[in-house]
Amino acid sequence: MTRTRLPWLVLAVAVVFAAVLAYPYLSLDIANSRLDVRDQLQYTVLVVHIFTATVALVLGPLQFVPKLRARRRLHRALGRTYLLAGVLPSAVATIPVAIWSGRLLTQLGLTTAAVLWLATAALAYRAARRRDFTAHRAWMLRNYALTFLAVTARILVPLMLLAQIPFGGLEPGEIGERAPEMIPIGQTLGWIVNLLLVELLIRRKESRPAR
Repeated sequence: MTRTRLPWLVLAVAVVFAAVLAYPYLSLDIANSRLDVRDQLQYTVLVVHIFTATVALVLGPLQFVPKLRARRRLHRALGRTYLLAGVLPSAVATIPVAIWSGRLLTQLGLTTAAVLWLATAALAYRAARRRDFTAHRAWMLRNYALTFLAVTARILVPLMLLAQIPFGGLEPGEIGERAPEMIPIGQTLGWIVNLLLVELLIRRKESRPAR
């Protein structure tokens, strides 16, 4: 897969998942929430988190399209929208959503991911201000790896459930019942796996001139 095509492939996946994630909340009806919420405040924070996360999820891949990067004003506008209308509000909203879940692994995993999401965004912005575009790109890759958690977690959970069936740890009819207990694991593994893969990509790119 070429470097030019990969961002478009990621964008296509992101759009599909963003639509699936946001659809139940378009009506703004608390009864349609996929997560348990106790009151209107929790539902409002959840909706803010989801809608802004979809903004980040969709705009992120566009930062890595060479033709769009070459148009500096457009690239900067997309980047600022990605950070200010996507990453920043979604990461801030992630923390109370994680705490309200009542699950320790979700609280630890998602709060850590949110802090890293904000930190990598700040480091990417600082590198751009210093005109260190190599570092800027690396930090943006790490940042979008955290954004892509929304996709990876939803892929890992069913895969982990299906992997248990051949070993007798799970019957096919139990997948729906066992899914909720696997979600915190998928959420935590999702951003760890993403960061590891992106770090390998960055290191590989950095090592090419030396070879």
